[in-house]
Amino acid sequence: MTIRLVLVRHGLSSFNAKGLIQGRTDDSLLTDEGYDQARKAGKALSKINFDKIYSSPLVRAAETAKTIKQIFNKEEGIIFDKNLLEVDLSEWSGLKIDEIKNKFPEIYPIWKNDPENLILKRSNDKTYKPIQELFDQASNFIEDILKIYLNEDDVNILVVGHNAILRCLILLLLGRPKQGFRKIRLENASFSILNISSHSNSFKAQIECLNQTSHLNKNIPSQIGDSRIFLIRHGETNWNKEGRFQGQINIPLNDNGKDQARKTFEYLRNISFNKAFSSSMHRPYETAQIILQNNKDLEIAKIDSLVEISHGLWEGKLEAEIREEWPILLRNWHDKPEEVIMPNGESIKDVSKRSTEAFDKICLAQKDKDLTLLVAHDAVNKTLICNILGISYSNIWMIKQGNGGITIIDLFNDPKKTPVISALNITTHIGGIIDSTASGAL
Repeated sequence: MTIRLVLVRHGLSSFNAKGLIQGRTDDSLLTDEGYDQARKAGKALSKINFDKIYSSPLVRAAETAKTIKQIFNKEEGIIFDKNLLEVDLSEWSGLKIDEIKNKFPEIYPIWKNDPENLILKRSNDKTYKPIQELFDQASNFIEDILKIYLNEDDVNILVVGHNAILRCLILLLLGRPKQGFRKIRLENASFSILNISSHSNSFKAQIECLNQTSHLNKNIPSQIGDSRIFLIRHGETNWNKEGRFQGQINIPLNDNGKDQARKTFEYLRNISFNKAFSSSMHRPYETAQIILQNNKDLEIAKIDSLVEISHGLWEGKLEAEIREEWPILLRNWHDKPEEVIMPNGESIKDVSKRSTEAFDKICLAQKDKDLTLLVAHDAVNKTLICNILGISYSNIWMIKQGNGGITIIDLFNDPKKTPVISALNITTHIGGIIDSTASGAL
């Protein structure tokens, strides 16, 4: 039983176009460009059979949802849920950023650096924490969804909302990492997909992708940092396809994996990479070579500490074979990976430590305008993303990494600014909106 949530931020609004803070005001309307974005979103999502459509009742989101629904030509109505309202920013609504900086110089830095602790006043002079309230809304929405759908057959649910509330939904399902609000971003009419599955009277969530914009004729989100890292998982191998644990055995790309790498090259062909790194294993290095085929003079630095997790005695085996000999250990690997050390192999803690140390060195060496390619593996990439989000490496199953999937990380010179995941696991260049790459063993 799986609930697939497809989150769509509303299209460009009049306040977006003017650079005004929107908050909960309903004076911000969808622009012509916003309607066009909504139509493109509807066309891209039309192959998914949605069972339910939820939307914020605010006009800019409601019009986005209605426009998408017209493309679907579905008879079922839209459920307008107040729990999807945008953040209430009180008297800030309608102001430009510079105006807020000037009028509220003491609290604006809190909004930029620690928004969950921002305190504002309402018209009745009562204080409140807008982002904390928004997390409460997100919690109420998720609770309602789980009550209705978690024990039913697989369902697809479209959720149309706003930047802040959708971020809170995503972060809540990821365990609400501390200060996570500024670590992800969502552009107008972008897609983000989360999968929720029932698990021992509770649920597990996985983020499949974040901030996909390719349906808007925009392969990657606009850069917001001083430099950027493109974190990519290698293309498919035969062992990926078979579901065989490969770990540190040097299995090469298969023909499909090479094709995935070529498609990634085409998708990123306008990116002028000036730095490149790879795990020292063959499959990511070959993937990097294909992606850089028009830039063969750029050296690809091989990094040993970015190799895949060592599965030890499990390497070369199918999951069914491992279940016969190590049933409890395999179950724990799926349920509590942080407690597992592979027989003669590694723990996910080991992988997280060595991979994040290598990644931190790459980040420290970044300079203004650097565009860096980094190709590694499923477990390695997942631990890096967990670290950026501020969640434990024990949560690797919350992160999806498809073969050839692209994750984009924006970095800042300002030490107060944390890295931002501007997109996660883009795979539209390989298949469709849904990640259809191999889901085999690591």
